[in-house]
Amino acid sequence: MTKQNFLQGTIILIIAGMITRFLGFINRIVVARLMGEEGIGLYNMALPTLFLMYTISQIGLPIAIAKRVAEADAKNDQAKIKQILIISLSITISLSILSSVLMFLLIPYISNYLLTDERVFYPMMAIIPIIPISAVGSVIRGYFQGRQNMKPQSYAQVLEQIVRIGFVLVLVTWLVPYGVEFAASGAMIAVIIGEAVSLLFMLKMFQIKKRIKLRKNIYQYMKTGKETLQQLFSIAIPSTASRMVNSIANFLEPILVAQSLALAGFQATIATKQYGALTGYALPLLFLPTFITHSLAVALVPNISEAEAKQHSKLIHYRIHQAIRLSFASGAIATVLLTLFADAILQYMYGTNNASLFLKIMAPCFLFMYIQFPLNASLQALDLAKQAMWNNIASTVIKFIILISLATNPQIGIYGAAIAMCVGVIVGTIFHLITLFRAIRFYIPVKMIVKMIALIGLTFWMGELLIHIFSFQPSDMYSFLIILVLLLVGYLVFLFGLQFISKDELQQLRKK
Repeated sequence: MTKQNFLQGTIILIIAGMITRFLGFINRIVVARLMGEEGIGLYNMALPTLFLMYTISQIGLPIAIAKRVAEADAKNDQAKIKQILIISLSITISLSILSSVLMFLLIPYISNYLLTDERVFYPMMAIIPIIPISAVGSVIRGYFQGRQNMKPQSYAQVLEQIVRIGFVLVLVTWLVPYGVEFAASGAMIAVIIGEAVSLLFMLKMFQIKKRIKLRKNIYQYMKTGKETLQQLFSIAIPSTASRMVNSIANFLEPILVAQSLALAGFQATIATKQYGALTGYALPLLFLPTFITHSLAVALVPNISEAEAKQHSKLIHYRIHQAIRLSFASGAIATVLLTLFADAILQYMYGTNNASLFLKIMAPCFLFMYIQFPLNASLQALDLAKQAMWNNIASTVIKFIILISLATNPQIGIYGAAIAMCVGVIVGTIFHLITLFRAIRFYIPVKMIVKMIALIGLTFWMGELLIHIFSFQPSDMYSFLIILVLLLVGYLVFLFGLQFISKDELQQLRKK
């Protein structure tokens, strides 16, 4: 089986993530133009409930599988790996069935009373079949990650998006005349089909590349798997608690936004449209660089786990510094572009600039989000998931307090939710840094902080200069493309000049 080093695995995931995000944006543009803000609002109101069911059915096993498989693989213990897979699949399949039944029973109440828009019922019901599909897929992904082979899941992600776009075009176009709730349901069904194709592909790759036969002596492996179960749960349960906090927060967020805006005097349809603009237009752009930071986080877990097992503390610090540096580098350019060209980007992509103020408010704050991903992965790899959970709880409580306080004010409204999200991101990242310092004395050197400020300052200055030179107007796409190319070239010069990317890292990419 092909195994990649940290940077090679990261690059494979980044390339796949880049393609996936590009295809995902095509999908979002298609959906946005076909369904409008109201349809997107219904779609995004249904998603948090799905993510909550994901968390319940997977109980944090993907990270636990990746860590334990990496440890067993280092010892060439194939029996242990087989036991990990059998136990993990048994747990996730059972929980996914229970989650599907629970979701089926709760959807009528959630859609009618909590989300204040009964039309959410249809897209929520449509996504139930995806729960067991995703649960099995998460186990297979964790296995490949533990083997440090990032190619199968990368190919599967791209294939999933291609299939999804094709079915979105067909299903949403077909169902739009029947109402936005049915169009949103069609978009959800397209997600299910994409996930199913992705799972079938990974299962085929597993069959081709596997060194073990799962169907032999299943009962015996489960009967003697108490120790393996405890080892998985020692990581999975704290990790699940942390994910549950995020999933419950995502589940409650649209409810709190809807209820807060209702208290402020906004009608349900207006609140749905505003939430659709925030979550359907602004947040996808803000989360665009996270395909890089998520790739770094995925590759970081087995690498830090291996370094910890060998007691290489310097390597642990180096890997975390490296991940933060590269994450910030990927996010800084996005921050500048979204701040300076918010109106233009939204108009080009969605045909509206209704969410431009959201971007201008939130983009600088989301720099903290970009470095939060590798920080969280580092905590998981160092068995500090419990501390990460409390960090998430604290930042979420603070976010919700601010959200309710501001969004219930008619003069602030939906922008209170945007401000609350910013505060939650900043506080959560700071808490993670404090935890790492207390645990392993990790900190970001002053020199690196100065470089970060210099990088974003120089890029912002260059962007402003180019806007002035070209007398840029949001409607002028030709000038925007020229400015974009020049700004990216200048940004690369700043990156290498400030040594955000070193020659040693480039050499590592060539190693076999």
